[in-house]
Amino acid sequence: MSSAKGLNTLTQIKTTINDGLRLKEEDQPLSPMSRLFHEPGSNVYIITMMGCKTKINPAVVKQNLVHSLLRHPRFSSLQVVNKETGSFIWVPTNVNIDNHVIVPKIEPNIAFPDKFVDDYISNLSKSPIESSKPLWDLHLLDIKTTNDEGTGVFRFHHSLGDGLSLMTLFLACTRKSSDPNALPTLPVYKESSYIKFSTVRSVLEMFWNSFVSVVLFVFTVFFLKDTETPLKGPLGVENRPRRFVRKSVNLSDIKVVKKVMDVTLNDVVLGVTQAGLSRYLNRRYSENMNLSGSDHPKKNDFIPKNIRLRATFFFNLRPTTRIDTFVETMKTGKMGRWGNQIGYVLLPFAIGLKTDPLDYVKEAKAVIDRKKASLEPLYTYFVVYLVLKLFGIKAVGKLNHKVFFNTTLWFTNVPGPQEEVTFYGHEITYIAPSCYGQPNALMIHILSYMDKLTFIISADEETIPDPERLCDDLEESLYLIKTSALVSENAKNK
Repeated sequence: MSSAKGLNTLTQIKTTINDGLRLKEEDQPLSPMSRLFHEPGSNVYIITMMGCKTKINPAVVKQNLVHSLLRHPRFSSLQVVNKETGSFIWVPTNVNIDNHVIVPKIEPNIAFPDKFVDDYISNLSKSPIESSKPLWDLHLLDIKTTNDEGTGVFRFHHSLGDGLSLMTLFLACTRKSSDPNALPTLPVYKESSYIKFSTVRSVLEMFWNSFVSVVLFVFTVFFLKDTETPLKGPLGVENRPRRFVRKSVNLSDIKVVKKVMDVTLNDVVLGVTQAGLSRYLNRRYSENMNLSGSDHPKKNDFIPKNIRLRATFFFNLRPTTRIDTFVETMKTGKMGRWGNQIGYVLLPFAIGLKTDPLDYVKEAKAVIDRKKASLEPLYTYFVVYLVLKLFGIKAVGKLNHKVFFNTTLWFTNVPGPQEEVTFYGHEITYIAPSCYGQPNALMIHILSYMDKLTFIISADEETIPDPERLCDDLEESLYLIKTSALVSENAKNK
C-alpha cells in the first residue's frame, strides 16, 4: 500500500516481567471454546481501536502494562500443544513487553494521515500473531489525524477470551478523566435481557420459540442458506483482509426513539441496522441493474422480494461482568468466570424499503422479543459441548463454520463507559472494537461511549467495496426514524 511506505521498527527497550510479578498458572488445557478458535475457519482475532487527544507515550504505556495486563495469566502464557495428549495447554512464560507493544516509525508529513491509519489497521488483518509469544499485541501510531493526536490498536486472539471479557479487561486499564483513581462507569439498563416467564402462556411461548429456533438451527447446519446478496461473502472469505470503518451518532437520538415508541435501546439499534442494510442493498441492486441495462417496474425499490438475510447475534451468558472484578483478578490471580462464555441466536432481518421508517423498529422489536422468550443462546452454547463430547473439536469447528457461513453477518454490541476515560493518562476520544477471521464478509459491532453510539464495521472489501457508504446509510436511517418518531409524537399531542 502506498500509504504504508516508510515504516520501520524502533529499537526496543528491554522490559520484562518475571515469575515473581506474574500471577502463576500451572499448565492447564484450553477450554473447548478457546480451542475452537484455533480450528480452520474460526481463527478469529478481536481488534480494538482507540483515538487519543494527546500523543501516546510508549514508555508510560509499557510500564503500566507490565503491572496490570501482564499480571493476568492468559496474557503471560503461551498456547502450546501437549505432545502426549495432542491438546492445547496454557504454559506460563517470561514476557518481553517490547515484543508486544509495537511502535512503528512513521515518516513525517504524510499527505493523508487518516488513510494511513486505516490502511495500517487493515494490514493487521493480513497476518497472525506469532505463536512463540502470548497471542496479543498493541500498536501505537504516533501520527496526527483529523480528530486525534495518536491512535492505539489492541489485537487479541479470540482464544484469550470473549469480546465482553476482553473489553472489560481493557476498561480495567482505564480511569475516569474527571477522577484518575476511579474506574469507568458502565450503563445499567432497567430492561431485562430476557422475558420473565410468569404465566403458563409465557412458558408455552418459550418452549415454542425454542423449538422453532432449534429446528431452524439444524436446518442451517445442513442446508438453509441466506440469499446471495451483495453482502454475502464467498467460501474462504475468512482468509481475506478486512477494512474497518466506524460512524458515531448521538446516543440522545436513540433515546428519543426509545421513549416515543416505548421500546428498548437494542430494539432501536436493530431497527436502524435493518433500515441501513435495506438502504445499502437497494443502492447496490440499483447499480447492478443499471450496469446490466435491466429495467425494473418500480423506480425506487430495487430489492428482490423474500430475501433471507440473517445475523449471528452474540449473547453474553454471564450473569454480570464487573470492571472491578478484573482489577481484583490482576491482584489475586482468581480468574473467576473468565473465558469464552457466549451463546448466539440466528437473527433474521426483514430487508425491504418501508413507507413508515418506524416499521423497521417495530419489526426488529417483534423478532428480538421472540429471541428473548427462548432458550436459543443457551442451546447454541451447550450444543458445542454436546458435539464436542460425541465427535470431537474438529466436528464442532465444522458445525460452527457451517452456521456462520450460511448466514450473512455477525452482529454484537457492548456497553462502553458513560464518561470520558483515560488509558494510562491518555484521554480517549473513541473506542472501536471489531473482529477479523470470521467466515462472513460483514460484521457490525455497536458500542456506546459517553454521549455517542458508534457503529463499527468490519468488511471484506472484495464483497463490500464501499463500507463507508453503509455507515452513511445507518446514520441516515437513524435520522429518518427519529424524525418519524417526533412527527408521530407531535400528532398524538395535538
